[in-house]
Amino acid sequence: MIVQVRGNVKFPITLDPTVWIFDDRKILLEDFLKKGVNAAEDEALNDDQDLQQKTKPPVNRSLTKYEREKVLENSYIMPIKEFLYNSEPEENVVSAILHTDHSDVEISFSELEDSALLFAYNGKPLTDGPVHVYVHNKSNPIKGVHTITLK
Repeated sequence: MIVQVRGNVKFPITLDPTVWIFDDRKILLEDFLKKGVNAAEDEALNDDQDLQQKTKPPVNRSLTKYEREKVLENSYIMPIKEFLYNSEPEENVVSAILHTDHSDVEISFSELEDSALLFAYNGKPLTDGPVHVYVHNKSNPIKGVHTITLK
């Protein structure tokens, strides 16, 4: 399952959440819920002292058996800000519509920038959509998001 970012962008992009489990930018859901996306990203960088520089996109170093097992047990989110930056939104973008199978939800662009995408729950892909969007200042995620349209 994929997620499209389209609308008022220079480069519409397609995201494949199924490969993010191998991405070093992923963050534990628990860390995000406690601290928010910026603090969780900073902590993840500090925890990874053996990687002096991150590549774009980050390439996962070899995992130990313990780390492989841990990956298959935890819930992970991916900050969306870098993906939005890569799509090069137009300067006049002020909001985003999150499309699900059941409804459309509109949020501000700044809220979207500070959001994260849940893509794995207990080490497995989500069964009710490609991603759930966790907006930093809202308590419940927007579930089953398959398209993000910037306006």
